[in-house]
Amino acid sequence: MIEPTSRPATGAGAIRSRAPIHAWWIGAFAFGPQEDTLARIWPAIYNLIRNIRNLSLTDPKAWDRSLWQLAGSQSLSGEVVTEETSLTYSAVWNAVELISGTIGALPLHLMQGRDDSNRMATDRKLYRVMHSQWNPYMTAKRGREGQLANVLTWGNGYAEIVRDGYGEVVELWPIHPSRVTPEMEDGLLVYRVTLPVGQRITVPRSRMLHILGPSPDGFVGYSRIAMARKSLGLAMAQDSFGARYFGSGTHPSMIVTHPHSLKDPKAMREALGEVYAGLGNAHRLMLLEDGMTAQNVSIPPEDSQFLQSRQFSITEVARWFNIPPHKLKDLTRASFSNIESEQRSFYGDTLLPSLVDLEQSYDMQLLTEGDRGLYGRGSLYFKHNAQGILRADAAARGDFYAKLWGIGAITINQIRKLEEMDPDPNPLADQSFVPLNSIPLSMLVEKLRKELKAKPAASSALPAPEPAPGNGNGRPDRQGAAK
Repeated sequence: MIEPTSRPATGAGAIRSRAPIHAWWIGAFAFGPQEDTLARIWPAIYNLIRNIRNLSLTDPKAWDRSLWQLAGSQSLSGEVVTEETSLTYSAVWNAVELISGTIGALPLHLMQGRDDSNRMATDRKLYRVMHSQWNPYMTAKRGREGQLANVLTWGNGYAEIVRDGYGEVVELWPIHPSRVTPEMEDGLLVYRVTLPVGQRITVPRSRMLHILGPSPDGFVGYSRIAMARKSLGLAMAQDSFGARYFGSGTHPSMIVTHPHSLKDPKAMREALGEVYAGLGNAHRLMLLEDGMTAQNVSIPPEDSQFLQSRQFSITEVARWFNIPPHKLKDLTRASFSNIESEQRSFYGDTLLPSLVDLEQSYDMQLLTEGDRGLYGRGSLYFKHNAQGILRADAAARGDFYAKLWGIGAITINQIRKLEEMDPDPNPLADQSFVPLNSIPLSMLVEKLRKELKAKPAASSALPAPEPAPGNGNGRPDRQGAAK
């Protein structure tokens, strides 16, 4: 357990006494007396880390060996691929921002249900924390989005749970994954948290919200960046090569030759560059003298495939994050016929599994046994409102409301409430409507029963025997009948 400090409950001391971890998160970043000693041994530490793992000193994995198996360092392409450096690649940034931002923007409600009755538990403090405000400095959207971004890159997202005297959750404070190590102690799961000053403290499971991605054991999630190290390293190497290719001018666009040796080639090069180099001087008439000639240099065919390789890298990133390529702005294979199905694939294959995992994790870690039980008004549970996705599509939202209203599942005033409009005072606006040619199934069964009762009962007597055969034409024998 983390014991509160004995500072007075005013100012920063009040913050620290409530939750020591996030007190360090707010302001404790100084090294104190160790700063001079660290400065003396800094060069040796720098060389050791660079030689062993090729990591920068600002990378947390350089200081914590327990993180080396979770995150990538140098890839086969020579690029250093970590959770931070991978975000400099535009496709990775777009994928992380897209998934975490979309889910973070969805309304998250704390629901309470019993039998067929459901309501939003807005009277609980936890509702405000998860729906509106994580802590005094962070909105709920920013908190949930940041935690999911850590899950998408590091494989784990952590937040400290702060409860009041009644056991209700009143605040959540994010903790960087590089500072947390889950461990088993005496058969219980605990979390070792490293503070910015280097001190390690133990946090019990009841005070830690842990969201993890795909995991081999259910305790620590895989780092997606580490698993994709080779693919991302190749993509980042292509990015770096392109920047050097055009920035350093390693491929000249024109060669100017002189029939004789120049006394001052540097002056000639500067003179030509000053007059003809740069975008502003493009397509300008070039004046040459003394037999000088100019020759254009085209890009070789093998170099032109560089753009195709970069295009394929976007598809690779989309595959690692399980999203359609068009969501990463790759529209090479997108068309009007498949873009709608790809959009449904994004909702069903990408967002839905994450939504279910988040809701179950919130239920298990933020709610008590009594909250999840059928007591009082009913059991509590978290639910994302997926209709928030339709918020940006007015046409789809209108079609959705029209279908619900047409089957009597929703009233006009309920639609107006969802659209944040004032209710219609007309009493008919609170009634449900169905098509005139539609009737309930129970009424149809009753109608069939009445129709069957109205028909006369069939006689149970045996049918009359057929007439005796006559003269072969089916008619009775007249002579026999006359006798």
